Amino acid sequence: MSVGGNIRRIREEKGLTQTYVADQAGISQAMLCQIERGTKNPSLQVGKEIADILGCDLESLLAE
Repeated sequence: MSVGGNIRRIREEKGLTQTYVADQAGISQAMLCQIERGTKNPSLQVGKEIADILGCDLESLLAE
């Protein structure tokens, strides 16, 4: 699974909206949507922010 797919799966498991996660990470909802669809990759900093918001480590987002 891609980084974006992992983000979407964990986000949905936690019951969080794209808007909430994007706001907390300091990115637009459209950018988070692109990351989840796999058309954009997050920077390490944004990836770390998203991991913190989702309550997981960065490695969990990078796992296959």
